[in-house]
Amino acid sequence: MKPNRRHPTLWLAVTATSVATALMSGCTVPVPPTPPAPAPVLVAPPPVEIAPPEMPPPPSATPTFPPLLLVSGAANARDYRRDAANHIYTKNIDRIFRGKMPPLLYAIGVLQVNVDGQGGVTGLHWMRAPRHAPEVIAEIERTVRRAAPYPVPARMGRVVYTDTWLWHKSGLFQLDTLTEGQF
Repeated sequence: MKPNRRHPTLWLAVTATSVATALMSGCTVPVPPTPPAPAPVLVAPPPVEIAPPEMPPPPSATPTFPPLLLVSGAANARDYRRDAANHIYTKNIDRIFRGKMPPLLYAIGVLQVNVDGQGGVTGLHWMRAPRHAPEVIAEIERTVRRAAPYPVPARMGRVVYTDTWLWHKSGLFQLDTLTEGQF
């Protein structure tokens, strides 16, 4: 562009603009690119345990039946006593003293047992209680009650029988009805 002498300010303005443009174009600093936005982080909620629905227990493979009642054909209390003693031995097989009892026993007791028409124990009466050994009295009574139901006294309807308990210091016993004797 030719300098116009009539408009010196115009020439001055054009020159200043050209100089400023040249200076600025040489001083450019590259602008770093904008980093990409981070990917969103997904946070899973804490696991929730869900209990399975209550299922009824499976039916047992073998059905349960009430215990069979044994029947005694005894015609009197003395004959019934043998059936009752055998029944007690069957229920307490691991507590029976095997062989002859020693001459000195820890306790001897004579117990009368009332048995109803279904074999249930309705009463106990000590005719001779081993009072020096109250733990033996309690254990004999528990043993007699746990052994119920006894054989049903079919011919008598109900029965009261008496047996003698021979108690060893080890806790094993024999009934006089089925005893193997003493030394």
